[in-house]
Amino acid sequence: MIMLDENNEEIIDVGDILDDALTIGQKQLSEYESKKILSCFGIPVVQEILAADLEETKAAVSQIGYPVVLKACSAEISHKTEAGLIAVDLRSESDLTDAFTRIVENTGEDSEYLLVQEMIKGSRELVMGMTRDPQFGPCVMFGLGGIFTEAIGDVSFRAAPLTPQDAMEMMQEIRGRKILSEIRGMPALDTDLLANCLLTLGEIGLDYDQIRAIDINPMIICGDRPVAVDALVVLNS
Repeated sequence: MIMLDENNEEIIDVGDILDDALTIGQKQLSEYESKKILSCFGIPVVQEILAADLEETKAAVSQIGYPVVLKACSAEISHKTEAGLIAVDLRSESDLTDAFTRIVENTGEDSEYLLVQEMIKGSRELVMGMTRDPQFGPCVMFGLGGIFTEAIGDVSFRAAPLTPQDAMEMMQEIRGRKILSEIRGMPALDTDLLANCLLTLGEIGLDYDQIRAIDINPMIICGDRPVAVDALVVLNS
């Protein structure tokens, strides 16, 4: 579903990707496809390469460099951590080979590809997304991210379209807003870039009825920049 031009560069037609996925009965896009779409609209995403076998996985690591994250990648897979389909902070070829073998064994026939990602370092994690509410239409969500997102429930919502003021207000409405500022030697977050991400999610929701929801979690603050490390686009099937 990802096409290449004569220079081997990817051509992304968002509408075609969504329509093709719906035609074959997909309920969601793969993580790779989801982040390709987000990247098209200027949302920062982690550097990553899709690999079909161990040889391609090693070649991808040679481009990205250690440490890396290795994940199963399929439109049928959404909860990778619980299923043992992700390995983080791999620092050597032996680590990579062991992780590859384990993930392939755990996926069975559910995944044709693996995703090799740059290991993004940052102790601050955010969540953001879009959901299509029956009454209000596309709504944008922002809050504290990570594995305890649902338990903490520190989030803010706005109906699309958002204004820049809406986005800034959402950042200030969460209880954990101090992590966006300079704290414990870490720089303040680029709130303009973060606001643009929130505005963009609202625009995507308004422009593409094929999308029911978008979930970006975690979005890690690397230095002063938010970077989407994992993402999922759910289709309006």
